[in-house]
Amino acid sequence: MTIRGDMLQRLKGRKPGYSLEQAFYTDPEFFKIDLEEVWYKDWLFVGHECEVAKPGAYFTLQVGAYPVVIVRDRQGVVRALNNSCRHRGSRVCNHKKGTSAKLVCPYHQWTYELDGKLLFARQMGEDFDKTTHGMKPIACETAGGYIFINLSERPMDFAPLREMMEPYFAPHNLKDTKVAFESTIIEKGNWKLVWENNRECYHCAANHPELCRTYPEAPTATGVQGAKDDPVIAEHWAKCEAAGLPSEFRMHPTGQMRVARMPLINDAESYTMSGRPAVRRLMSDQVTQSHIGTLLLFHYPTTWNHVLKDHAITFRVLPLGPELTEVTTKWLVHKDAVEGVDYNLEELTHVWTETNDQDRQIVEENAFGIRSPAYEPGPYSPEHEGGVMQFVEWYTTFMTHRLQGETTSIARVA
Repeated sequence: MTIRGDMLQRLKGRKPGYSLEQAFYTDPEFFKIDLEEVWYKDWLFVGHECEVAKPGAYFTLQVGAYPVVIVRDRQGVVRALNNSCRHRGSRVCNHKKGTSAKLVCPYHQWTYELDGKLLFARQMGEDFDKTTHGMKPIACETAGGYIFINLSERPMDFAPLREMMEPYFAPHNLKDTKVAFESTIIEKGNWKLVWENNRECYHCAANHPELCRTYPEAPTATGVQGAKDDPVIAEHWAKCEAAGLPSEFRMHPTGQMRVARMPLINDAESYTMSGRPAVRRLMSDQVTQSHIGTLLLFHYPTTWNHVLKDHAITFRVLPLGPELTEVTTKWLVHKDAVEGVDYNLEELTHVWTETNDQDRQIVEENAFGIRSPAYEPGPYSPEHEGGVMQFVEWYTTFMTHRLQGETTSIARVA
């Protein structure tokens, strides 16, 4: 039996409500299939429009085997390019971020326009055609101030994601923000373990004392069921919707993405130890109401988000190996907010810096135990781990269709 056949058989035989078999979290061949069928074919969150606010601004990232550069061109269009020179393949942009009038390969100085067109390649002969040697483009779209890419040569329709995001995100005006702080941690666990840990708060009371000062542990807030029947949440939605802020829970039929605005606890307005706003300068003039809670966006496989009235925290997941995952967190504030005047960086970042490190330890201990020959899939809590069950069901269904040669994506059932 082929590796793909083995994977498909295990997915079809998985016991509902239980975790995945060991190979899905540890096996290099299974990880390779994840890359090929998920990460190389679907829309991935990579960063924010504010990070490339002006022409020539760029940042780089690595998705599996693909080096990528995101850049704003001279016409103001955000583009994604394969970060590989068309001469001998060297990486063109070798810094994490920067600003450049042109994209120049450091190896032999082949020079590209910001849209990827080749401008200069010295002494290549009379027959050399510059027009056929531009940097290869990658599908790139924006929504609500976020940048997404798709590495497939035939990317799926992006419209369903944009249609879900933009009504919720438009009032927050994230295009006019800046990254106040950025943190990247490496978690020694499979990307699915990172997501499973994120999708429940069953572990929060014992592991996240800082977060639990403001964020609700209730399954109705963290999961995918029961929110409409929770009177606190229902009242919160009604108040926010009346103020012109879309808030009610929405999940796409495929389960790949969902959005909702959830209340915080203890009269909190922001993720701080006091619960008070961390930033005096609000992100948007359209969002000034008190106690609007946090706007949550989840989109598998790359991002979860918390958008408050004073700042936003965004998370990007990228797979580095079968048991290695990169998680990048960015704190966004109004573009004119001044550190030391409008906000204190320690106060702004403390809750999620601590929470991220706690989650890193949790994921690594989880991965350590799964490596044991004695490991076998265990049952999820129907009350507390509905969000985890939903993620695993999404992954199982998604991969089953892909391995059977079917095309499934957010576009097909929009």
